[in-house]
Amino acid sequence: MKKCAFLTMENLKGYKCDDPLVYSPLADKGWQVNTVPWRGATIDWSAYDAVVIRSTWDYQFHSEAFLDLLEKIAATGVRLENEIDLVKWNMNKSYLRDLEEKGISIVPTLWGHGLDVQQFSGIFREIREWDTGSEDLVIKPRVSASAKDTFRISGAHEQNLQEIASRFENREWMVQPFMENIVAEGEFSLFYFGGQLSHTILKQPKKNDFRVQEEYGGQNRFIKRPEKKLRDSSEQVISALGSIPLYARVDMVRFQQNFYLMELELIEPSLFFSMDPLSPQRFAAAFERQVS
Repeated sequence: MKKCAFLTMENLKGYKCDDPLVYSPLADKGWQVNTVPWRGATIDWSAYDAVVIRSTWDYQFHSEAFLDLLEKIAATGVRLENEIDLVKWNMNKSYLRDLEEKGISIVPTLWGHGLDVQQFSGIFREIREWDTGSEDLVIKPRVSASAKDTFRISGAHEQNLQEIASRFENREWMVQPFMENIVAEGEFSLFYFGGQLSHTILKQPKKNDFRVQEEYGGQNRFIKRPEKKLRDSSEQVISALGSIPLYARVDMVRFQQNFYLMELELIEPSLFFSMDPLSPQRFAAAFERQVS
C-alpha cells in the first residue's frame, strides 16, 4: 500500500476538520494516510509517496518555518500537493493583483505597508469613489487566515481607529469596501479537485457579524446547482493558474449581478467534505490522477 502524509496542526481541538472522510476512499485506491503535525515532527519524508498540506491552520504565525519544511519535503522528491510554487504565491494576498491583471474580477482593493490613523480619511475617500454602495471598509493583513486581525470599519468611524492602525504598523495590509451582499446573501465557496468542480456551498455570517467562518458562528448551506454565471466566474480563476492544483477553494461574492473573487485558497482550506457525501470520492479520484 502506498503511503501519504496529511500535514496538520499538532492540536485541532476547537476546530472542525472533516479530512478523515477521505481516508476510506483513498484506502480503496491503495493509499494509507498518516496525519503528521507540521511543527516539531522528525519525519523521514522519503518514506512517503506523497505529502498533502491540509489542516495547517497556524502556519501564518510561523510562515518562514512552514516554507522551510515544504522546501525540505520538496527536496526529497516526494510529491507535494499543492506544489510549493503555488503555495508561495498564494501565501500573500497580493496574488489577487496578479489575477486581476489576467482579467479576473476582484473586489476593489487598496494595498499598503504600515499604517497610521491619519491615513484612514484618505482610505475612506477612495472607498467612496468606487461607488459600491457601502460606506464601510474591511482591512486585513496580506498574510492571514480565518479572519485573524480582519476588521470591518464603519463609515461613521465608531471603532478605535488608533488600535486598529497599531495592528498594521509594520505589516502589509489590504483594504476593500465592505460588500453588503456578504450579509444579505452570503459568500459562495466552490471546491475544485484536479481542476474539476466538486461541490459548492454558501457561507453566511451570524446576525450582526460579517465573518462567515464557522468559528465566528457562520452557517453553511449546500448549493446543489450553482448558477452558470457563478460557475463560469470561478472557472476563469482556475484557468488563470499556471498549473492545476490538487485542491482549490474559490470564494466569490455577488455584486450587481456579477461575481467577484474574494479569496483563492490553495494552501489549507477547509474542503467541507461533510457538505457533499460524494466529495470524498471525487477528492480521492483527483488525488489518484494527480500523483500517479
